[in-house]
Amino acid sequence: MQSIRILETPVKFRWELWLPLTVIVCIGSLLYRYEELSPFLVKYPRDWIIPLRFWISDLMQWLIKDFDLGFFTFKELTRSIAWVLEWPLSIANSLLAAGFTFSTEPGAPVILPPAPWIAIVSIVGLLAFQLSGIRLTLLVTGCFLYLVLFGQWQSAMVTLSSIIIAVPLGVGIGFALGITAYRHPLLERILSPVLDLMQTVPVFAYLVPVLFLFGFGPVAAMIATMIYATPPMVRVTILSLRQIPEELIEYGDMAGCSRRQLLRKIQVPVARNSLMVGINQVIMLSLNMVIIASMIGAGGLGFDVLSSLRRLAIGDGLEAGLAITLLAIALDRLGQAYNHRSTKSGLTDKSNFLKGSHFGALIALILVVSWVVAHFFPALAVFPESLQITTSHFWDAMVKWININFFDQLEAVKTFILINIMIPIKRFLLSTPWIVVVALIALIGFRLGGFRLATLVVVLSLFIAITGLWSKAMITVYLCGVSVLFAACIGIPAGILAASHSGINRVTHIIIDTLQTLPSFVYLIPVVMLFRVGDFAAMLAVIAYSVAPAIRYTILGIEQVPTHLVEAARAIGCTRAQIRWRVELPIALPQIMLGINQTIMMALSMLVITALVGTRDLGQEVYIALTKADTGRGIIAGIGVACIAIVADRLINQWAQKKRMEFGLQS
Repeated sequence: MQSIRILETPVKFRWELWLPLTVIVCIGSLLYRYEELSPFLVKYPRDWIIPLRFWISDLMQWLIKDFDLGFFTFKELTRSIAWVLEWPLSIANSLLAAGFTFSTEPGAPVILPPAPWIAIVSIVGLLAFQLSGIRLTLLVTGCFLYLVLFGQWQSAMVTLSSIIIAVPLGVGIGFALGITAYRHPLLERILSPVLDLMQTVPVFAYLVPVLFLFGFGPVAAMIATMIYATPPMVRVTILSLRQIPEELIEYGDMAGCSRRQLLRKIQVPVARNSLMVGINQVIMLSLNMVIIASMIGAGGLGFDVLSSLRRLAIGDGLEAGLAITLLAIALDRLGQAYNHRSTKSGLTDKSNFLKGSHFGALIALILVVSWVVAHFFPALAVFPESLQITTSHFWDAMVKWININFFDQLEAVKTFILINIMIPIKRFLLSTPWIVVVALIALIGFRLGGFRLATLVVVLSLFIAITGLWSKAMITVYLCGVSVLFAACIGIPAGILAASHSGINRVTHIIIDTLQTLPSFVYLIPVVMLFRVGDFAAMLAVIAYSVAPAIRYTILGIEQVPTHLVEAARAIGCTRAQIRWRVELPIALPQIMLGINQTIMMALSMLVITALVGTRDLGQEVYIALTKADTGRGIIAGIGVACIAIVADRLINQWAQKKRMEFGLQS
């Protein structure tokens, strides 16, 4: 009967919502019309701005110049941490990319070249075969051979050397924090808002204080990568340990296990699958940080993509971006295969042959043999440039052809959308009194989550106002809102279509998986070459980057509609279209809105990057702070973006939860 109620539910006019909403809108109109009577209610007064950015900058200057711990200064402490981390990074970089340099006597260096490409490809192929068989071997070796054939090997090895150090450190720190927070609920309550902030603050904002504290170079870039990639591991560890059945914990206590034994012998083995998800997230986020970290000295593939963007070389940028994607795919599949294999039972002795010391000895043998053979056949050490393949000329020529033959049409579309959609929305948001926006957010928060949610969203909104970022924040909301609107108009219909046809569904999943693994900077190059810099180019890049969650969650929402509701609707004579529009979509709407929420989060993260193509929002503030090493400006602007993200996240999640309860899908 639940489906029948959904079909017949009338639209209710909620006076308790619309009446105060109408009052607020009317007051806002009067305030705008008679601005001279109460200007402080229309535009936030400059005299009320709290100079937090300058306080933070002064604090950072004091830490670096004057803060003394007794035995050493704070600057010496940060530089010591950087020096310690430089050792493993230097060893990994020497092995994979730069080679080892030894000095037996002054003026007589002995150089051991980096591991030949044939050795690395052989090792990862052997590891893939041992973990999962021939299919994974072909996939992983294919990914690495792309790096060889397309001339991306040297840069890829620089990137990989940073990843293989940053990921274990990030996983270890996240795991330790997660265990500690699981055992001490107070620490978890303290960490929760910190993790929320870390996952919503734009990644550019991490670079400013890291650059200030640790200097410019690969080590600082690796530290920024670890900071960005660690929070998911903390959350996954807490969640994984909490989901372990209580009877297993009680059994361990009865057996006399200490806390360390309980963790090592029961909790970690049981939670292994979930913990591997966290490790996979650390790997993916570390690779996602590759391009941004190149701004403070990371080098590698990230620097190649960034350099291509500055030169508007679409072909070179796509090849380097695809190299990052393939490297991510290879590492992801190896991690999944390891997790699947480690949880299987009944492994034979033969399957264990290449584990532990045996596999380590085999790797050493492959390296030694490859170094010797490469000495006589240099092409096995460094792939000849004459044999390398490139498609950059094709992509550059294609963009040039499009610009020559379709310039007028592209300009017409751009002008129409700018004049009729984007500019009016931008002017409306910038002219709306700030007090009206805060009141509307408070009303929505109160209706959805009561006084507590209303207080949270008001405090976050006021933070943006009191720090003097209101106009920049409204431009951010405008760009994000328009981009998410177009992404929803594309993603939701595409998700509905994919959910209706299994063949289209499979193709759609491949496309959105590819979109989500491509580095964000790659989206900027073609749109800038076709539409030049500005808000329109930024919007297109944001749409392309953030449309995937809207599609994925729409498919997921429709697929998760209870079968008995569809059968009930069919039993009372509903057509296929009626079932789709009056049963499946209303029930899937909360899930779809969660997808829109993820689209908003990705759009906000991309907007900071689009500052490179001329936007004037909070992202530009963060980028300017990075170029000027202004820590206060960058941190405050980053927190401003996080405030917008948290407000949107809390409101949408609360709305989705209420809808689930209305449909009886959640108690």
